[in-house]
Amino acid sequence: MTSTYEARLPFFVYGTLRPGEPNHDVYLRGNVTQEVPARLAGAVLYEGPGYPYLVEEGPEVGPVHGELIAPLPSAYERLRADLDVLEEYAPGDPRNLYERVAREVTLRGGARARAWVYVAAPRVAARLRASGAVIGGGDWSAFRARR
Repeated sequence: MTSTYEARLPFFVYGTLRPGEPNHDVYLRGNVTQEVPARLAGAVLYEGPGYPYLVEEGPEVGPVHGELIAPLPSAYERLRADLDVLEEYAPGDPRNLYERVAREVTLRGGARARAWVYVAAPRVAARLRASGAVIGGGDWSAFRARR
């Protein structure tokens, strides 16, 4: 069950929602108050079909690089619903591509913040661990720039 506190968490974005990526302008432009560089420890990125998957692996790996975004209060509920659809997430659905989970991220300078993160759903994560291609360095934007 989602607590009231967690219901309005900012989002940690690490793929196509990052500044300069295709979904940033579609979903986030004009809907956020702040975008701050951040990283998530204990996770790795895997290549997907035009977007990355974040898979939690444990404290010895990572970090994954991205931004912490704070939606405008007036846009929060709509934006969260839109991102859930984009990420193919519905609470409790076994067909989910991603799961939305609350995790702690580290901001530039060392401050920490709790945020919503879309992680690969269990069946997707298992497939990626078995045969997926890891994105070295945990930075989707840098990976795309090298291609």
